[in-house]
Amino acid sequence: MDFPISPGLILSLIIVIIGILIIVKGLVVVRQSEVMVIERLGSFNRLLESGINIIIPFIEQPRAITMIRYRKMGDDYQAITSDETRIDRRETVMDFPGQPVVTTDNVTVTINGALYYQVIDPKRAVYEVENMSQAVEVLAKTTLRSVVGKMELDKLFESRAEVNNEIQAAMEEAASKWGVKISRVEVQDIAMPEEVESAMRLQMAAERKRRATVTEAEGEKSAAIAMAQGQRESAILNAEGDKESAILRAQGEQESIKLVLNALGDSEDNKQTVVGYLLGQSYIKGLPDMAKEGERVFVPYESSALLGSMGMFRELAGSPEDAVTSHFQSRGNQDGLRSGMVGGAGSGG
Repeated sequence: MDFPISPGLILSLIIVIIGILIIVKGLVVVRQSEVMVIERLGSFNRLLESGINIIIPFIEQPRAITMIRYRKMGDDYQAITSDETRIDRRETVMDFPGQPVVTTDNVTVTINGALYYQVIDPKRAVYEVENMSQAVEVLAKTTLRSVVGKMELDKLFESRAEVNNEIQAAMEEAASKWGVKISRVEVQDIAMPEEVESAMRLQMAAERKRRATVTEAEGEKSAAIAMAQGQRESAILNAEGDKESAILRAQGEQESIKLVLNALGDSEDNKQTVVGYLLGQSYIKGLPDMAKEGERVFVPYESSALLGSMGMFRELAGSPEDAVTSHFQSRGNQDGLRSGMVGGAGSGG
């Protein structure tokens, strides 16, 4: 049984199909960190943020933005251009090819840099500049040449952070007009001519040799100073030891003389006898050293007299030590001992 298709049914089907197309075409899902610029009949209308959005098909259209990306193929970089309706708000890195730059000391170097940027205002990025990514790239290259061209080669290697900061500061004002924020600029590699690199190697080797020589000289200087200080301290300690030894010897001789004088008596004759004995001992101790200097030894007349005094002292009291011993043994009868020693001396005379 055939059912006649009425014009109303056909119209209803057409309306349903158009509604489905409108829903399909007008329903737009925008992912997180993405945004779309929507134009209505050719003019800017609004921005579609992340989530589910509805647009009017054929009346509202997303505006595409041109992006340039580089793909490294071997040692070369290949530029890839694409028109994208979804603008990425995340930070993007642009690794552009190395650029030849001439420094102030006329050395041509090739600098490979990386640029990190982020789209802050998508409307400006689309309408304020024809090709946003290309504009940012060209601005980075020209700024890099301008900044590096003011430096010498040695300073360039020492001041990479300074170069990065200067390039970023110079690009911020211009990039802000395009709705782009320059996060940072990094100088990745600096390639030099082969002859310049060889000269720098020789210079570096000479500098290291100079530092080694200076370090060695400073070490020898420190060692010499330490040795001199050690010798000085040793001499001071030896001198102090000799001083204390001489003082102790002098104190011992002084005590010995006092004991002998106490044993013999403190008359002038006894004092002269003790002095003569001590001087004679000094001569006797010095005779071996005097004999080493020659085959003959001449003893002065005064020395003979002193030796005679020593003999007389020994006849009187035997020796200073014996006198001291006798003194302490007969301390209870000191006057009798002294008169006996004097009588002995007189009979010996």
